[in-house]
Amino acid sequence: MASPDYTSSELKAGKISLREFGKMFKTQTNEKTGFLQKIFSAGAPVIAIAFAELLIFTGRIKEAAAVYTLLLITLSFSIIISKELGIRKVHQALILLPILRLVNLSMPIFFETNLYSFIFMYVPMTIPITIIAVHQEIPGEKARDLLKKMGIYLPFSLLAGLLFAEAEYLIIQPRPLIPDLSPVNLLELIIIMIFVVSLIEELIFRGIIQTRLEEFLGPAGGVLLASLLFGIMHSSYGTLYEIAYTFLAGGILGYFFYRTKSLSLVVMVHGFINIFLFGLIPHLGPGLGLI
Repeated sequence: MASPDYTSSELKAGKISLREFGKMFKTQTNEKTGFLQKIFSAGAPVIAIAFAELLIFTGRIKEAAAVYTLLLITLSFSIIISKELGIRKVHQALILLPILRLVNLSMPIFFETNLYSFIFMYVPMTIPITIIAVHQEIPGEKARDLLKKMGIYLPFSLLAGLLFAEAEYLIIQPRPLIPDLSPVNLLELIIIMIFVVSLIEELIFRGIIQTRLEEFLGPAGGVLLASLLFGIMHSSYGTLYEIAYTFLAGGILGYFFYRTKSLSLVVMVHGFINIFLFGLIPHLGPGLGLI
């Protein structure tokens, strides 16, 4: 509860004692100090991640790897020595990003992305994600509730995925990740994009990072910062437009997650974006060839 503000005239009139005034001043000072500590604790790793991604954006991969390695070590020590539980949880959540990028950078196929390379990039992340999710007791989603809402979630995800993908295709115009639209190729694309790429990314950015940042900074700060990180981590596409777009798209997905608390919904939307973006639109053209 915030302390009341007293004017100097009230103090002179004897409405409060000097001891009460001192307690009030100390409380307000502690609140301000705690807020600044939160901003620094969450902001410093974000700045480090942004700097590392800037290095990747400019083609300085070795330097970026060094920055991420240093950040990984720093966050690890913070998790061990910090006395504040909230800070430990936030840093434990944010540590997933240097791990993710270092895994990506360690793959010899990182710069020649094909459909199967996503398996090698993302599947190893299931280990730290599971450890952190269990340790932090990240709430899950009941299968019964999901089945009840699937009639709404599925068509909504298809439509939202198509709209997002159409807009993103205009920015990056990626090559297709499958040679044609045969049933086998489409099935492989669907499985990898929904159950590997989108599931892992949404677990990281929305399920763990946004959840912790919302608890630490409040809903608006949590959604905003998680979305900013989501955009920044798309620096490897080499265009500021893609970073800005994924920041905006991440914000919308973050809002969906905040309102529904359904990880499945954002995974499906994200998955269909990738299916349209890397499969259907490159082969059929914008508007799926209907325009």
